[in-house]
Amino acid sequence: MNEINQLQTLIDSSHKIVFFTGAGISTESNIPDFRSADGLFQQASKIPPETILSHTFFINNPDDFYRFYRKNMLYLDAKPNTAHKFIADLETKGKCLGVITQNIDGLHQLAGSKHVCELHGSVYRNTCMICHKTHSIKDIINTESIPLCDCGGIIKPDVTLYEEALDEAVIDDALNLITSADLLLVCGTSLSVYPAAGFIRYFKGNSLVLLNKTTTPFDNQADLCIHDSLGNIFSQVKL
Repeated sequence: MNEINQLQTLIDSSHKIVFFTGAGISTESNIPDFRSADGLFQQASKIPPETILSHTFFINNPDDFYRFYRKNMLYLDAKPNTAHKFIADLETKGKCLGVITQNIDGLHQLAGSKHVCELHGSVYRNTCMICHKTHSIKDIINTESIPLCDCGGIIKPDVTLYEEALDEAVIDDALNLITSADLLLVCGTSLSVYPAAGFIRYFKGNSLVLLNKTTTPFDNQADLCIHDSLGNIFSQVKL
């Protein structure tokens, strides 16, 4: 039995499927990832992207942060691809409990997924740091410098920067999904970013499947690994 047939059998025989997705699921929607050879973190820069995307840098250099953020983190014209749509359709059929994602692009929701656990937040939510008023993405893209609230406070994207902790309610939601799953499909992530990568250790279900172009530190723990593009994989699987 080849790998795609194995994956088909696992999906057909499972009823509480959970997906855990990373940047690799959105590259086919033309959103660059971070750590591949062509990723954002490999680009030559005077200041490393990891530094710019840190809480300290945001607080001390909001103007430079937003210059980088608007150029490199916002892909508002991106559309869901085959993998996003497959996950949403599987949820509609009642076989998928939800999706846990490290991405901030909102493509799972655009594809139709309802239960989306966004570990690192979303570019579509933004909050004033003083009065905590919520703001839309338009308040970010329609300004050229630091976006300010009516109260004068700086508007901060609801995305988890380096040095910031994950939201505890989101963590609880993610762990509840993982511990409830009979099949966990990890898609498009190198599983090198913690604490998110460590969440899959809580999976106690029947089968762990890793779908990624390259190997991950967890490959030897998986019941099935397929190293291919997610679009190619899911285009061969039937709902």
